[in-house]
Amino acid sequence: MLELAGIIILGILAQWVAWKFKIPAILPLILIGLFVGPIAAEYLSDDGAKWIEPIWNGEKGLFPGEGLYYFVSLAISIILFEGGLTLKRSEIKNVGPVITKLITLGSAITFFGAGILAHFIFDLSWELSFLFSGLIIVTGPTVITPILRNIPLKKDVSAVLKWEGILIDPIGALVAVLVFEFISVGGDSGFTKTALMEFGKIILFGTTFGFTFAHALAFVINKKLIPHYLLNVVSLSTVLLVFVESEIFAHESGLLAVVVMGMVLGNSKLENLKELLYFKESLSVLLISILFILLAANINIEDLMLLYTWKTAILFTIVVFVIRPLAVFLSTLGSNLKINEKLFISWVGPRGIVAAGIASLFGSKLLKQGVEGAEYITPLVFMIVLGTVLLNATTARLFAKIVGVFLTKSEGILIIGASKISRLLGHYLEANGRHVVLIDSNERNITKAKELGLEAITTNIYSDTLMDNIELNDVGYLMALTGNSSINKYAIDKFSKQFGENGSFRLVTTNEMLDENNNPREGLFSHTDDFNALTELTRRHPSIQEIDLKDKEHYESLIKISNADKDIIPLFIKDNEGELHIISSYNLEIDTINEGFQLVYLGKPF
Repeated sequence: MLELAGIIILGILAQWVAWKFKIPAILPLILIGLFVGPIAAEYLSDDGAKWIEPIWNGEKGLFPGEGLYYFVSLAISIILFEGGLTLKRSEIKNVGPVITKLITLGSAITFFGAGILAHFIFDLSWELSFLFSGLIIVTGPTVITPILRNIPLKKDVSAVLKWEGILIDPIGALVAVLVFEFISVGGDSGFTKTALMEFGKIILFGTTFGFTFAHALAFVINKKLIPHYLLNVVSLSTVLLVFVESEIFAHESGLLAVVVMGMVLGNSKLENLKELLYFKESLSVLLISILFILLAANINIEDLMLLYTWKTAILFTIVVFVIRPLAVFLSTLGSNLKINEKLFISWVGPRGIVAAGIASLFGSKLLKQGVEGAEYITPLVFMIVLGTVLLNATTARLFAKIVGVFLTKSEGILIIGASKISRLLGHYLEANGRHVVLIDSNERNITKAKELGLEAITTNIYSDTLMDNIELNDVGYLMALTGNSSINKYAIDKFSKQFGENGSFRLVTTNEMLDENNNPREGLFSHTDDFNALTELTRRHPSIQEIDLKDKEHYESLIKISNADKDIIPLFIKDNEGELHIISSYNLEIDTINEGFQLVYLGKPF
């Protein structure tokens, strides 16, 4: 009981430490597992026992017999199902040629390059070598996001790294599963006709079960045959059912089945998909916390000593500093990315949770089958995972500055609300070279924004998903433009530190507009115009105008005219270099106005 409770407590503590210090959770989880496992057994325990023993050894331990193997299998199936839910066909189609090449050509280069290396450096069989290389294909958003969250980068660079991690996670897992299954069905007969038939059987049952049960679950959910309070647990039990049933019909096909099931559900018209995804994410956090402490604790000091050789350093160095850059540079040929941006993408390639988890699962299975060299799989993959996470977590920010991709000033603008006035402003700002992102919980507003070519995200401002969006790292201005004053104030309070380092603004409320002495510092545009006034003017004059300024007196005279005219609302000052300066209701006076400056305003022509 103490061991089980300790794992959960330590796991959640590791997750909190990862959040607090903005590092991937896998790092503290594996370090804790190694500490309470092989390190404690070797150096801290009087009797040489691990503080947490995953497998029952006759005196202590959590899982008897093959219990740990079963738990790991079921946990990995749930994690892979959640990964499959995030893989959308539309994202593969729209992410661009660079990311498409990275997850195809780049993965192939890593697969064959690392496989050849493992074969010749560690004398592993070709089958085990390519299993190792298949496992280290994946990067994963759970390790990349914490590393990049506080590094202001150009949007394109962040997008490439983010979507590579999301898309390659289930793809890499699928490759590893298929390679492992091919090894398993080969047996002593090698790659014979029987082995190929068994391999085909695994693919057939895995894809069939995953596809069929995904459509069945989507049907019963959409027909509301499941009560809302049972939705998540029924979905969870269905995932486990698919995994187990598929395993019964074709051994080792269960992981393939749940990945396919997740991919099909993720691309179906499922009303409760977001809710299902949130539940699976929460469950995955708990399972990952338990899983990786257990897996790391289960490693023996003898396994770690296998890596205590110059061969390990050579393998790690070539994988990280040769194969990864080669994959990135070949995948980005002909793209608009600059050399320094390609170098940074090459540097940031931490391996993640899926790689370590499946490595432990497959390694233990192959050891039970008596496959020669299988003892290398788990420690080798753990070495790549820990090494790349440590390297990137400690050096990514510094390397970004060295190669010149670190943005010294964040010029992007986040607009809360995607109403007509927000879309009009966003379109103007985008046309003037600013990165603009609109967020709204209203799907219709988001759709209209996207039709204008604007970047728009459907999200609830009260959720934490926006904080994890690394594509917003270049945002330095925050503009709250909704018709709800409470939401506007909440946005300023919650997001100003992360997204408003250069300025956070909101529309004044109706009460503030009527009270001249109640002028908020973050008030946006005119102090005499609230959301209703802006919306009405946008309906009458849906255009943004520019007028040349001669000097400060000219500017002030135009401001006086606009104050008396309800058909004109000043928005920005555009200087000689084309830079836009937001006009705040707190201070309408601008220190310097030179000839060539322009007043940008909403409404009719002066």
